[in-house]
Amino acid sequence: MTTQDNTCDIGASNGLLRVEDLQTEFRVEEGLVRAVNGMSYALNEREIVGIVGESGCGKSVSQLSVMQLIRRPGRVVGGRVWFQGTDLLQYQPNGSEMRAIRGAKISMIFQEPMTSLNPVLTIGRQLTETLELHLGMKRKEAWRRAAELLAQVGIPSPAARLGDYPHQFSGGMRQRVMIAMGVACKPKMVIADEPTTALDCTTQAQLLELMLSSIDGCHGSLVLVTHNLGVVARYAQRIYIMYAGRIVEQGSCRDIFYNPRHPYTVGLLKSVPRLDEQKGRRLVPIEGTPPNLIGLRPRCAFYPRCPVRLEMCRTEDWPELKTVDGDGHLARCYLCDGGNEA
Repeated sequence: MTTQDNTCDIGASNGLLRVEDLQTEFRVEEGLVRAVNGMSYALNEREIVGIVGESGCGKSVSQLSVMQLIRRPGRVVGGRVWFQGTDLLQYQPNGSEMRAIRGAKISMIFQEPMTSLNPVLTIGRQLTETLELHLGMKRKEAWRRAAELLAQVGIPSPAARLGDYPHQFSGGMRQRVMIAMGVACKPKMVIADEPTTALDCTTQAQLLELMLSSIDGCHGSLVLVTHNLGVVARYAQRIYIMYAGRIVEQGSCRDIFYNPRHPYTVGLLKSVPRLDEQKGRRLVPIEGTPPNLIGLRPRCAFYPRCPVRLEMCRTEDWPELKTVDGDGHLARCYLCDGGNEA
């Protein structure tokens, strides 16, 4: 059993992104919220990685931290974000270096396009602004390219729709626009934060396939942030399971789905219906609710909800991530040690 430090495993020589011990806090009236508490993960060239967990576990905050989009009362207080060999956290959030990276080299497809798109600017203006800023295109060239992007994501009459405003598009169409904006500059990395929330199942499947096809056309990598285990099962090569601001298990898709080792991961899988299960099987929910992150104690945050908890889980600090089964499969749980180590 090998003890790991807080650095992440690349597992290959083609690492694109390496996040080390990322820490993001929000100071509110009630106290200090450690939304991301020592998170480390990696992304390789042309890879799809899934970050999975319940609402409030820190998934979205971790990705906003990578993009340096955290606003007060939040701030990134520690860690490093290595992208193509450069630590992005050395840049000022609103500095020219970081602005040159956002949108051009790393783009983000946000959860709710209606709050991400500017309601008083046309779709065409919002698309061409990105092309003019990062690629130096002239207005006519950018307008022509914007129409091509809308056609690429399946919007009919794209040239005519460039003059429309976000409220004139349906929810699915707005998300298509967000995908077009995300791949407009052919970034090396795309972060998709719950990209199909509030859409019907058919539209979800269409948009996911469209997004992946567009990113593949850019030869890019994808960080897929979601609570939907079915989505990551289909698309992700590696998966990170988050709980209370920390990664509690990580591994290949096969590791997570066929040999889960952390009780929280096991609970997530038991609460999801499966086609290969016997008819009539009851879903088993995870009892309780996620913890309040204000003033959270250093012990295992899953302890109050864990069906197999040990006494040492209550008294000892949360364990480090440790190798549990083969190369790259790690979990943060004393049960993985047989309960013999503090």
